[in-house]
Order: sequence, then structure tokens, then C-alpha cells
Amino acid sequence: MSSSELVHSSALLSAAFVLYISIMFLPARAAVKLPPNETVPAVFVFGDSIVDAGNNNNMETLVKCNFPPYGKDFKGGIPTGRFSNGKVPSDLIAEQIGIKDAVPAYLDPNLQNQDLVTGVTFAAGANGYDPLTSQLMSVMTMSDQLNLFKEYIGKLKGLVGEEKANFILAKSLYTVVTGSDDIANNYFTARVRQLQYNVPEYTDLMVELASSFLQQELYYLGARRIAVFSAPPIGCVPSQRTLAGGLERACAEEYNAAAQLFNSKLSSKLDSLNSKLPHSKMVYVDIYNPLLDLIQFPRKYGFVVSDRGCCGTGNIEVTFLCNKLSPDTCTNVSEFVFWDSYHPSEKAYRTLLTPLINKYINRFF
Repeated sequence: MSSSELVHSSALLSAAFVLYISIMFLPARAAVKLPPNETVPAVFVFGDSIVDAGNNNNMETLVKCNFPPYGKDFKGGIPTGRFSNGKVPSDLIAEQIGIKDAVPAYLDPNLQNQDLVTGVTFAAGANGYDPLTSQLMSVMTMSDQLNLFKEYIGKLKGLVGEEKANFILAKSLYTVVTGSDDIANNYFTARVRQLQYNVPEYTDLMVELASSFLQQELYYLGARRIAVFSAPPIGCVPSQRTLAGGLERACAEEYNAAAQLFNSKLSSKLDSLNSKLPHSKMVYVDIYNPLLDLIQFPRKYGFVVSDRGCCGTGNIEVTFLCNKLSPDTCTNVSEFVFWDSYHPSEKAYRTLLTPLINKYINRFF
């Protein structure tokens, strides 16, 4: 091949690659309208089982769900490692903004280059802001997830070049969903931190750790648009009703009070960070009140059952206890707010996320 032919061939390959990257940025059909001349090229996700899509699958931990009946309503009925019957919040955010249909796990062995360019989730089930929370269950800490993100950035720059990569990092939406396991599993169940902190002190620690993650790590790495989800009304989750709600399985109000205290401190901290970090758009997303209303008044939203999950008895089954041999698993998951004893169903997530996305989306611009 002559030198001129080589140059021509190289130019064609370069043009093809540019076209390929451009096609990957063509948005899916968005349900949410962004402001004029604004774009969200990717979604990056950090946190716990609410937004894990399978990162725990190959970890030496009991906290995984890559087996039936998990995923029975996901594409092809495949149990991907998502802690639900179908899609989880990260998938729905990407879908409604128009980025892609689902957000894959960064550690998915079948991950493709186009998945990297439009976003992945680094989240791990049973994670918390407190590293001890993750260590108790042998899952990735928030620092571990950040290390994967740093690795990801190197891969992204190799794929699209530094300029395009920096654009993606600055314009993308970052979603942080964690904290409930700190309160429910670490503080109130394992009770390790109770030996060191009372509830106000522990929620202070959680906020300090959240602030460090957001400011010193995520913002420093280029993140600007960051959705930080509040803790949920964790005391009203079916498993916590069973463990701490007495014979009547009432909501564990002590758990809810801790979540509310953490949320008020987190919201104030985000306001403070936004005031001192240039171009920072850290948005506090209140999931506590919408989920509590859904649990208290399920029929208002088209549900019937909110005090137990669909899988098995729904009182305690989660992860390996929710399996294809679990007796009494419901056949009408659309009536249940919760899929297992800890995680909402896809329908419940959709019910919650659609109004939340519309409420908060303009705050990132």
C-alpha cells in the first residue's frame, strides 16, 4: 500500500471513529425536557444496593442478587445483580433524561466501550458513607468506588481524547445514593458504632464523610452536577419493621428519626459546599417524604401492599434469602411497593422518580 493510500485509510478510520462517538451521544427519547442548549452526556452512579447493577456479583460477599427471582421483569428476565424485580433508579434517571435505557455496572465483564462513554454505576450493595458499613459486609467502600472511577477516567480519555473526556466529566449527572445501610445495618443492627457515638454524633460523622467524598474527591475529579439522595424512611422498610417494629411490625421510629436528622444536616452541608465551590451544582434530593407517603398511602399511587415485600413472606427475605425456592412469592408484584424486604419494586421506583426528576432537573443548570 502506498503512503498516500495509508494516509487516506487512516483518515477514513479517524472519520469513522468520530462518527461512532457522535452516534453514541445521540440521545434516546427523553421524557424530561432539558433547558435550551444544555446536554447531559452521561450518568455516573455511586452508592449502595438501590443503584447497584451487579458490581457485587463477583465479590466475596453474601450481599448479591444475580439469581432468580431478582430481575424477573428486567430485559429478558435476566438477574443482572440489580436488587429489584426490574430497573433501579439509576436506570430510570438515564432513561428519562434520554441517555440510554439502563446504566450497567462498571465491573460487568460484558461492558462495551459505548457503555463507558454514556455512563456506568460504581455502586455496591450494603455500602455506606461510613467505611465500616461496607467492611462489615465485605463490599466496596466509597473510596473503593472512587478508585474505580479514577480508573474509568483513564479509559474514557483513551477512548475519546482528553478534551472530550473533560467535557463529559463536567456536563454529566452524578448520582449518589447511600446512607441507609449506615443507619439500619451498622448503627442499629450491628451496633458497632453505638459503642462510640450517639445518634447526633454518628449523623455528624456520616455528613463529614459525605462532604469529604463530594468535595475532596468527586468535585476534584471534575464532577459538577451531583444529585445527592437523602436517606429514606428506613424504619418503615419491611425488614426493619420485622427487626425493630415489635409484634405489630410498626415503623421503627428511632431509625426514621436518625434518617431525618442526617438529612437535615446533609441538606445544610450541600448548601455550604455549593456556596464555596465554583460551578458546583450539588442538589439535595428528598426521597424521604415521597417514599414515606407512598408507604403510608399506597392505594393513592395504585399499590395495595407496603408493609412487606413481594418475595417470600416479604418480612425478612433479601439477597440470598430471596431466591427461586422462596415460598409464597407474590404473582402480582405491581401491587407491592417493595420487591423484597428492603428494596422497592420497579413500579415503585418509577412512581417516585418521575416527579422527582421533573422537580429537580433544572437545578443542575
